[in-house]
Order: sequence, then C-alpha cells, then structure tokens
Amino acid sequence: MAEWVKIGDAIVGRRRPTYVIGEIGINHNGDVEVAKELIDVAARAGAQAVKFQKRTPHISTPEDMRHVVRQTPWGEMTYLDYRYRVEFEAEQYAEVAAHAADRGVDWFASPWDVPAVEFLEELGVSCHKVASASVTDLEMLAALHETGKPIILSTGMSTLEQIDRAVEVLDTDQLVILHATSTYPLPAEEANLRTIHTLQERYGVPVGYSGHETGLEISLAAVALGAVAVERHITLDNAMWGSDQAASLEPQPFVDLVRDIRTVELALGDGVKRVMPGEHKPMARLRRHTDAVIAAS
Repeated sequence: MAEWVKIGDAIVGRRRPTYVIGEIGINHNGDVEVAKELIDVAARAGAQAVKFQKRTPHISTPEDMRHVVRQTPWGEMTYLDYRYRVEFEAEQYAEVAAHAADRGVDWFASPWDVPAVEFLEELGVSCHKVASASVTDLEMLAALHETGKPIILSTGMSTLEQIDRAVEVLDTDQLVILHATSTYPLPAEEANLRTIHTLQERYGVPVGYSGHETGLEISLAAVALGAVAVERHITLDNAMWGSDQAASLEPQPFVDLVRDIRTVELALGDGVKRVMPGEHKPMARLRRHTDAVIAAS
C-alpha cells in the first residue's frame, strides 16, 4: 500500500495539491483539433492531466449493439461504424501527446480491452485509468497490472466485493481509487460522498472523486472530505453532439472548479488550533480578559 502515488511529475496523495483531471473521453468526436482545444482548456484551468478513452471497437462493442443504426453528425451509421469513426489511432494520439506536452499537461486514457492496453503502452503513457464499466474485466485488469504503471480505478456501479476483486488483481502499490456514481447527470442524492472515507479505510490508498454532476459544489465537497484527486468531464460546449457533453463542464466552469479547489485546499489548513494573524487586532479590541488575568484568577 502507498499513501501517495507518482503520476508523471505529480505526487497524488494526502497533503498534496489535488490532482485535477480533465476528462475529454470522446467529447472530441473524433476531431484532433477539438481534442487540442480541450487540452488547452485544461491547461488554462491549471489541471494536471487530461484523460481520453481507447477502444478496439470490434472487441469492446457489445454484440447486440454492433449493427444498431443511429443518427450521427456524419450521417446514419451502425453503432460499430460510429465507434470506429470517433476512435483516435496512433497518428492522432501522437498529435495529442505532443500538444499536451507543449501545454505542460499529462495525458492518459481508459483502455476498454487488452489490445487497447498494448496500444497505450506503445505510446508511453504515464499511467492507466480503469473506467467504472471495466471494474469486473479481470483479464484487462491483469494486463494493466503487468505494465507496472500507476493505475487509477473508478468505482461507479460497483459493489465493494467487486472492487475488492479488482484491487486484488491490480495490487495497491501504485493504485489511486476514485469514488464515482455512474449516473449522468448525477443528482446530489446519489453522490454518497462519505464513501470516500469508506474506500480510504478499506484499501489504505489515495482516494479521489470522479464526478458526473452538472455543477461544482459536489466536487468541492469531495475535496473538503479528503479526495486527493478530482476528475470531471470537459467540453467546449454542452450543446455539442455526443452522449457525455451534457454532463460535462464548459471551459469557464472548469476554470472556476480548479480555482475553487485551490481555495478549499488553503482553507483546510493543517488542523492545528491556534490564534491566526488576522485575529490579533479583534482579540485586543473585543476581549475583556487577557490571558494573564485569566491565569491569575
């Protein structure tokens, strides 16, 4: 077990700056230029990382969905064809990696199958993220463990027993767990933020929060409760086409989120009770009894 985990140049753990991840996912809609703009959004906000998703569509797409026809901005196509349409390959990710490096932002992805793990390893990502949908994919988890890289594990739609099994496969030496609820968008009554403490106590690893709410308050409360990382979906515009856009943060709210997270970090302090510098003048003006008088009484 580790109290902190090194991801890229960042240390993720207690009493460290909250590790903020801008979840781009597939909100780029298969357009590298949109992906670059979203990386710029994350960099301007002060996030340390951006995250994508990587699938091998003919493996990760459920059989019963492959031939379902859907309307897309590129015309009518099967779901499988759509999955290929929005998927970045090595050439596109090379552009993404170069742009992220230029902006001082780390990048990684959630692989959805074993070949996707191998694909990301060839690109030299600093860590891997396990999406909530993959918590029970033990074959892929084993492949991730074999990389020796830090792992970030989201825990949406999972029981503690399922998480136990995932943690057993992944090990805890370089593991960060994110509390999550996979409801899009997330209502406050389903956030269940006290689970952050449950996961901290059960696994003894750094625990953060992956949010799917529309506002900022729940993510800020997670930081106040001890979340060491916060992941939020980001978009250029909530009105863009795509399943995750509506539950994502537009550029200015994401900037506001990171700013407010840093304010909460300052406000948390170190827990040592003492008279603060700003209290001395009010104390001299308002207190009727000095410590000397109280001591003598």
